Amino acid sequence: MSDISFYREEFLNYLESNLSKKEPVNLYEPISYILQLGGKRLRPVLVLISTEAFGVSYKKALDAALAIEVFHNFSLVHDDIMDDAPLRRGKATVHEKWDINTGILSGDAMLIKAYQLFENYEVHQFKELAKLFSRTAIEVCEGQQYDIDFETRDDVSIEEYLTMIEYKTAVLVGASLEMGAIVANASKSLQKEIYDYGRLIGIAFQLQDDYLDAFGDPETFGKQVGGDIIENKKTYLYLKALEKLSVEEAEQLRHLYTILPTDNAQKVETVKHLFEESGAAEKTREEIANYTEEAFQLLEKLDIKSAQKNLLRDLGESLLTRTI
Repeated sequence: MSDISFYREEFLNYLESNLSKKEPVNLYEPISYILQLGGKRLRPVLVLISTEAFGVSYKKALDAALAIEVFHNFSLVHDDIMDDAPLRRGKATVHEKWDINTGILSGDAMLIKAYQLFENYEVHQFKELAKLFSRTAIEVCEGQQYDIDFETRDDVSIEEYLTMIEYKTAVLVGASLEMGAIVANASKSLQKEIYDYGRLIGIAFQLQDDYLDAFGDPETFGKQVGGDIIENKKTYLYLKALEKLSVEEAEQLRHLYTILPTDNAQKVETVKHLFEESGAAEKTREEIANYTEEAFQLLEKLDIKSAQKNLLRDLGESLLTRTI
């Protein structure tokens, strides 16, 4: 049985063999740079696992896996420009290392390259892959816009927040799994079922990320703990705390979220205390478990190979115990 590390290594080898060294250098070098910065490679690995889960060799899915990874990194390049972020995975972002115009243009080329990779499939598969990809890409853009809009809104609901993280994060996880099913010529019903598994796991993943941002171990989390609090991001923790706190404490929390972003340790500790005291921290942990369990129930019903089913369960369970 192949494990997750096997699929990751096979993908990385394929990625390395497809990095462009073409002219103009200032278009293609930034693309190679961002693709080599590392990361979990979760989405392309899911494409490969899904393809084999439906009885077809992962090798047939390498182009689809590469398309997902190129698209994901394209979105990071443009996100970093919008956020004016100086670092990505501990290294200079593309627009910092080159310039904003290069970041925009190289990102555009990555999106086009992602679509080009589908041309290596049969006509019916190309159509289905491109259709899924287009739908997912526009949802990711919608999720990003919701996230931007929420920064200046004081009336964000939990339902709206869950929609935002579904579009911004979870749909791409679901699409990764559905792409594997398309490459394997699985039925429409199976394609939808494995997509839904990925979507639910993706929501759990983002909720866990929100939780770790506040309560993670600084030694293992890999990002600044409390960063969302410093940036006044209206996460599930924040919205649930407002629901549960007294009127006075809710007003205190809202006031703390009017403070301009600054590395204020006292603010972070006060907000974390309110998250815990209100029960928001516990409720977030419960929601992570609920989404993961709902995903597992879907997974158990899926008619796929047991080895890959076990891998997908292992990935889901890792969300509940991860510290990074």
